Amino acid sequence: MASDPLVLAFDTSAAHCAAALLLDQRVVTRVEEMGRGQAERLVPMLEELLQNEGADWSDIQRLGVGTGPGNFTGIRISVSLARGLSLSLGVPAIGVSGLDALRAVSTQDMAAIPGPRDTAYVQIGDEAPAILPRDEVPVGAEWLTDPARLVTSIAELAAKAPADAPAPAPLYLKPADAAPARDAPPVILDDA
Repeated sequence: MASDPLVLAFDTSAAHCAAALLLDQRVVTRVEEMGRGQAERLVPMLEELLQNEGADWSDIQRLGVGTGPGNFTGIRISVSLARGLSLSLGVPAIGVSGLDALRAVSTQDMAAIPGPRDTAYVQIGDEAPAILPRDEVPVGAEWLTDPARLVTSIAELAAKAPADAPAPAPLYLKPADAAPARDAPPVILDDA
Protein backbone atom coordinates (compact mmCIF):
# COMPACT_ATOMS: atom_id res chain seq x y z
CA MET A 1 0.00 0.00 0.00
CA ALA A 2 1.33 3.44 -0.89
CA SER A 3 2.07 5.90 1.91
CA ASP A 4 2.31 9.08 -0.19
CA PRO A 5 -0.61 10.94 -1.79
CA LEU A 6 -1.48 9.69 -5.24
CA VAL A 7 -2.96 11.45 -8.24
CA LEU A 8 -4.37 9.16 -10.91
CA ALA A 9 -4.95 10.73 -14.33
CA PHE A 10 -6.28 9.31 -17.57
CA ASP A 11 -7.27 10.36 -21.07
CA THR A 12 -9.09 8.68 -23.97
CA SER A 13 -9.79 11.74 -26.12
CA ALA A 14 -7.83 10.44 -29.14
CA ALA A 15 -6.81 7.05 -30.54
CA HIS A 16 -5.19 6.05 -27.28
CA CYS A 17 -5.84 4.92 -23.74
CA ALA A 18 -3.41 6.81 -21.50
CA ALA A 19 -2.92 6.82 -17.74
CA ALA A 20 -0.48 8.42 -15.31
CA LEU A 21 0.13 7.91 -11.63
CA LEU A 22 1.73 10.86 -9.85
CA LEU A 23 3.39 9.93 -6.59
CA ASP A 24 5.19 12.92 -5.07
CA GLN A 25 7.55 13.99 -7.86
CA ARG A 26 7.59 10.63 -9.65
CA VAL A 27 5.25 9.91 -12.57
CA VAL A 28 4.55 6.47 -14.00
CA THR A 29 2.67 6.36 -17.31
CA ARG A 30 1.01 3.73 -19.38
CA VAL A 31 -0.19 4.30 -22.95
CA GLU A 32 -1.82 1.99 -25.43
CA GLU A 33 -2.56 3.18 -28.95
CA MET A 34 -6.04 2.09 -29.98
CA GLY A 35 -8.75 3.33 -32.29
CA ARG A 36 -11.48 1.45 -30.44
CA GLY A 37 -11.95 -0.38 -27.17
CA GLN A 38 -11.02 2.35 -24.68
CA ALA A 39 -14.18 1.74 -22.63
CA GLU A 40 -13.26 -1.90 -22.11
CA ARG A 41 -9.54 -1.29 -21.56
CA LEU A 42 -9.40 1.83 -19.35
CA VAL A 43 -10.33 0.40 -15.93
CA PRO A 44 -8.14 -2.73 -16.28
CA MET A 45 -5.26 -0.46 -17.35
CA LEU A 46 -5.75 1.75 -14.28
CA GLU A 47 -5.90 -1.30 -12.02
CA GLU A 48 -2.67 -2.66 -13.52
CA LEU A 49 -0.95 0.70 -13.08
CA LEU A 50 -1.98 0.91 -9.42
CA GLN A 51 -1.04 -2.71 -8.75
CA ASN A 52 2.41 -2.34 -10.36
CA GLU A 53 3.13 0.55 -7.98
CA GLY A 54 1.83 -1.30 -4.92
CA ALA A 55 -1.16 1.00 -4.62
CA ASP A 56 -4.89 0.49 -4.33
CA TRP A 57 -7.97 2.51 -5.28
CA SER A 58 -8.26 3.61 -1.64
CA ASP A 59 -4.81 5.25 -1.84
CA ILE A 60 -5.91 7.74 -4.50
CA GLN A 61 -6.36 11.27 -3.21
CA ARG A 62 -7.18 13.03 -6.46
CA LEU A 63 -8.17 12.21 -10.03
CA GLY A 64 -7.21 14.07 -13.19
CA VAL A 65 -9.06 13.55 -16.44
CA GLY A 66 -8.59 14.80 -19.99
CA THR A 67 -11.78 16.59 -21.03
CA GLY A 68 -10.99 17.05 -24.72
CA PRO A 69 -11.30 18.35 -27.30
CA GLY A 70 -11.12 15.20 -29.35
CA ASN A 71 -13.11 12.08 -30.01
CA PHE A 72 -16.69 12.56 -28.79
CA THR A 73 -17.11 9.04 -27.38
CA GLY A 74 -13.58 8.89 -25.99
CA ILE A 75 -14.10 12.09 -24.02
CA ARG A 76 -17.36 10.75 -22.56
CA ILE A 77 -15.63 7.52 -21.50
CA SER A 78 -12.97 9.29 -19.44
CA VAL A 79 -15.17 12.02 -17.99
CA SER A 80 -17.92 9.64 -16.91
CA LEU A 81 -15.39 7.29 -15.30
CA ALA A 82 -13.72 10.17 -13.46
CA ARG A 83 -17.05 11.43 -12.13
CA GLY A 84 -18.07 7.94 -11.03
CA LEU A 85 -14.73 7.23 -9.35
CA SER A 86 -14.85 10.62 -7.64
CA LEU A 87 -18.21 9.81 -6.10
CA SER A 88 -17.33 6.25 -5.12
CA LEU A 89 -13.86 7.04 -3.72
CA GLY A 90 -14.81 10.38 -2.13
CA VAL A 91 -11.93 12.23 -3.85
CA PRO A 92 -11.95 15.27 -6.13
CA ALA A 93 -11.90 14.78 -9.89
CA ILE A 94 -10.23 17.58 -11.82
CA GLY A 95 -10.94 18.06 -15.50
CA VAL A 96 -8.06 19.34 -17.64
CA SER A 97 -8.43 20.25 -21.30
CA GLY A 98 -5.88 18.65 -23.60
CA LEU A 99 -5.05 22.10 -24.95
CA ASP A 100 -4.26 23.42 -21.44
CA ALA A 101 -2.18 20.31 -20.73
CA LEU A 102 -0.15 20.81 -23.91
CA ARG A 103 0.34 24.53 -23.30
CA ALA A 104 1.61 23.74 -19.78
CA VAL A 105 4.52 21.70 -21.19
CA SER A 106 5.32 24.02 -24.08
CA THR A 107 7.46 27.10 -24.44
CA GLN A 108 4.71 28.46 -26.71
CA ASP A 109 1.30 29.65 -25.55
CA MET A 110 -0.49 27.79 -28.31
CA ALA A 111 -1.49 24.18 -28.67
CA ALA A 112 -3.00 22.01 -31.39
CA ILE A 113 -4.66 18.61 -31.34
CA PRO A 114 -5.29 16.79 -34.63
CA GLY A 115 -8.97 16.63 -35.50
CA PRO A 116 -10.91 14.79 -38.18
CA ARG A 117 -10.84 15.62 -41.89
CA ASP A 118 -7.60 17.66 -41.91
CA THR A 119 -8.68 19.94 -39.06
CA ALA A 120 -7.12 20.74 -35.72
CA TYR A 121 -8.41 21.87 -32.35
CA VAL A 122 -6.36 24.97 -31.52
CA GLN A 123 -5.97 27.37 -28.63
CA ILE A 124 -3.77 30.46 -28.75
CA GLY A 125 -3.18 32.40 -25.57
CA ASP A 126 -6.38 33.34 -23.76
CA GLU A 127 -8.53 32.97 -26.88
CA ALA A 128 -11.32 30.40 -26.86
CA PRO A 129 -10.42 27.04 -28.42
CA ALA A 130 -11.33 26.78 -32.10
CA ILE A 131 -11.33 24.36 -35.00
CA LEU A 132 -9.01 25.33 -37.86
CA PRO A 133 -7.83 23.65 -41.05
CA ARG A 134 -4.50 21.97 -40.19
CA ASP A 135 -2.60 24.09 -42.69
CA GLU A 136 -3.80 27.26 -40.90
CA VAL A 137 -2.41 26.29 -37.49
CA PRO A 138 0.29 28.84 -36.57
CA VAL A 139 3.89 27.67 -36.78
CA GLY A 140 5.28 26.91 -33.35
CA ALA A 141 2.08 25.43 -31.87
CA GLU A 142 2.61 22.53 -29.47
CA TRP A 143 1.02 19.51 -31.20
CA LEU A 144 -0.29 16.43 -29.44
CA THR A 145 2.21 13.80 -30.53
CA ASP A 146 2.90 11.95 -27.27
CA PRO A 147 -0.06 10.74 -25.17
CA ALA A 148 2.29 9.96 -22.25
CA ARG A 149 3.42 13.59 -22.14
CA LEU A 150 -0.22 14.71 -22.33
CA VAL A 151 -1.47 12.50 -19.49
CA THR A 152 1.56 13.41 -17.34
CA SER A 153 0.69 17.07 -17.76
CA ILE A 154 -2.96 16.32 -16.90
CA ALA A 155 -1.81 14.64 -13.67
CA GLU A 156 0.49 17.54 -12.76
CA LEU A 157 -2.18 20.18 -13.43
CA ALA A 158 -4.77 18.19 -11.49
CA ALA A 159 -2.39 17.97 -8.52
CA LYS A 160 -2.10 21.78 -8.44
CA ALA A 161 -5.80 22.57 -8.98
CA PRO A 162 -8.09 23.53 -6.10
CA ALA A 163 -9.83 20.49 -4.63
CA ASP A 164 -13.19 22.25 -4.87
CA ALA A 165 -12.96 22.70 -8.65
CA PRO A 166 -16.20 21.93 -10.52
CA ALA A 167 -16.80 18.35 -11.62
CA PRO A 168 -15.13 17.58 -14.96
CA ALA A 169 -17.22 18.19 -18.06
CA PRO A 170 -16.48 17.36 -21.70
CA LEU A 171 -14.97 20.11 -23.85
CA TYR A 172 -16.74 19.80 -27.19
CA LEU A 173 -15.94 22.32 -29.91
CA LYS A 174 -18.51 20.99 -32.36
CA PRO A 175 -21.74 19.02 -32.08
CA ALA A 176 -21.73 15.24 -32.35
CA ASP A 177 -21.61 13.79 -35.85
CA ALA A 178 -24.63 11.59 -35.07
CA ALA A 179 -28.07 12.99 -35.79
CA PRO A 180 -31.20 12.36 -33.73
CA ALA A 181 -33.68 9.87 -35.13
CA ARG A 182 -36.21 11.32 -37.57
CA ASP A 183 -38.93 8.86 -36.62
CA ALA A 184 -41.38 9.72 -33.88
CA PRO A 185 -40.83 7.79 -30.65
CA PRO A 186 -43.11 4.78 -30.11
CA VAL A 187 -46.35 5.22 -28.22
CA ILE A 188 -46.33 3.52 -24.85
CA LEU A 189 -49.67 1.93 -24.01
CA ASP A 190 -50.88 1.71 -20.46
CA ASP A 191 -52.59 -1.60 -19.59
CA ALA A 192 -54.62 -0.01 -16.80
